[in-house]
Amino acid sequence: MKIAFQMDPIQSVDISADSSFRLAEEAQARGHDLFFYSPDKLAYDEGRILAKGHSFTVKRVQGDHVALGPEEQVDLADFDVIWLRQDPPFDMHYITSTHLLDRLAGQALVVNDPFWVRNYPEKLLVLDFPDLTPPTMIARDLETIKSFKARYGDVILKPLYGNGGAGVFRLDANDRNLTSLHELFTGFSREPLIVQKFLPDVSAGDKRVILVDGDPVGAINRVPAAGETRSNMHVGGRPEKIGLSERDLEICARIGPLLKEKGQVFVGIDVIGDYLTEINVTSPTGIQELERFDGVNIAEKIWQAIEAKLS
Repeated sequence: MKIAFQMDPIQSVDISADSSFRLAEEAQARGHDLFFYSPDKLAYDEGRILAKGHSFTVKRVQGDHVALGPEEQVDLADFDVIWLRQDPPFDMHYITSTHLLDRLAGQALVVNDPFWVRNYPEKLLVLDFPDLTPPTMIARDLETIKSFKARYGDVILKPLYGNGGAGVFRLDANDRNLTSLHELFTGFSREPLIVQKFLPDVSAGDKRVILVDGDPVGAINRVPAAGETRSNMHVGGRPEKIGLSERDLEICARIGPLLKEKGQVFVGIDVIGDYLTEINVTSPTGIQELERFDGVNIAEKIWQAIEAKLS
């Protein structure tokens, strides 16, 4: 098959952790041809969806992990699979790329389905499952946010469309920084904020569960660094081996059919204690850590799911 990756520069990825690299590595091992382009090289031109980029091959040697061919412009309708893999922020640049990729429907398989990536951003899809999630508010108005904090005392405040743990703050019952943080956030962004009741179980870890075509295939635990509330590996969280609990399986059984129906092939959900906090569909990660801990080939499972859709 011909496979295109729409992603941030592949030349600078960490090959020991990056899930897009692992997907490309497995695709190459399966005999598929690979093409890379960055989202700013995507274009609509008189009915065609074009991209400027490079054919490429990969090898597991950091710093010498990718060999790019000469730049060329391609028609993405000529490809079998296009991976939507650039990292957030989930801004208008990101959203516009999903609109353009939508136009390949019936011509190429875009993974994850861009229509539903656009309509199911990580911190909003969980609102469909209020019984699985901690108490949550989405708002921009300061007094409204204050009322939620007064209700629960100890809360987490974060940007609605942020990622990687950036801009995540814990505000306990004695904290006096809410007004200042609100001024900070609203001073540079028009986006609302999301506020959730703080879950003390985060000290034991924030579990990342990987689902492939709606089915759970394993999990890793991400433990916050000393003195940290955030467990994201981007900000020093430590991954560790962990199994799937009965609660994890219950959550997956509830959300999995919807993810499968909407073409969300590779999804990573976040679970703290008994609560679902995010459903990551834009550019989830965690494949390589899970493969190392469990000795399974998760990338193979993802490609098997994709190949089945095209057979």
